[in-house]
Amino acid sequence: MSTSVTDNPAMSRFELDVNGQTVFATYRRRGTILHIPYVEAPPSLRGTGAAGRLLEGVMAIARAEGLTIVPICGYAANWMHRHREHHDLLAR
Repeated sequence: MSTSVTDNPAMSRFELDVNGQTVFATYRRRGTILHIPYVEAPPSLRGTGAAGRLLEGVMAIARAEGLTIVPICGYAANWMHRHREHHDLLAR
C-alpha cells in the first residue's frame, strides 16, 4: 500500500493506492488554480477515510506548488469546508 499521493498528468488526476485499489481526484489546471471536479473511491474503500487521505495529499501538493483550489466536487467542497487548516488554499 502506498501512503503518498501521486500526480498522474496523463490522466489529469491525483492518485492514492490503497491495497491495490486506486482512490483518485480528477483535476484541471488553469495557471495556479487547480479545479477538482471529481473524487472517486472504489466501493470497498468508501467510509474508510481513503478519500480524505487522498485530499490531504492533494493539499500538500497544492501548497508545495503554490496552487489554489476550486473544489467543484461536492465531496471535495465539503471536505475542505470541514478542514479549516486548508482554507488558505481556496481560490478567491
